Amino acid sequence: MVFDLDGTLVDSRRDLAESANELLAQCGAVSLPEATIGRMVGDGAATLVARVFAASTVPQPADALSRFLAIYNSRLLRFTCPYAGIPELLDGLRSRVTLAVLTNKPLPATRSILEGLHLSGYFDDRVLGGDGPFPRKPDPAGLRHLITTAGVTPSTTVLVGDSVIDWQTAHAASAVSCVARYGFGYDGFPTDLLHAHDLLIDRPDEFPALL
Repeated sequence: MVFDLDGTLVDSRRDLAESANELLAQCGAVSLPEATIGRMVGDGAATLVARVFAASTVPQPADALSRFLAIYNSRLLRFTCPYAGIPELLDGLRSRVTLAVLTNKPLPATRSILEGLHLSGYFDDRVLGGDGPFPRKPDPAGLRHLITTAGVTPSTTVLVGDSVIDWQTAHAASAVSCVARYGFGYDGFPTDLLHAHDLLIDRPDEFPALL
């Protein structure tokens, strides 16, 4: 079973939004609403920065990405926390299935968050970030790698994520998609894309009943 990070395992929207707004303020732009920035998350830091500046009134400086990462890395866990029920869910699943994380967030930040929130032990080395050897989601290469190394099949693998990017990744790898509608990435999800066999959850504790 493979989990997305932001908006699925952890609620990181406020830290991401405040980091992006601090960068905008440094560049003389007004802040954007937290919910607006939350809808921009999912395709990696570079895309988030580009989207933030596209929505602002100032041009994006050449060093915007490095400045954003410096700001965000200094405050990864100021407000970020697991969604209610996530630790209990992982604790109940760890003896039944192999658990992994697939995110477009850079790996160092991903590991810092997992370790800081005491979640890293559920995944060990089965964590792939957006700066690794595989293309970012929705390219299915990273998910296929996790499936192969776990010795399972796509049809028995579930990718849990809150965004259309996760949904696309699961389908591209012929895996099962579980859409976490509680996550901030679900805002604006094109629900007309959903298939009859896609799984949907509104709380983490709903997931075990679907297995």
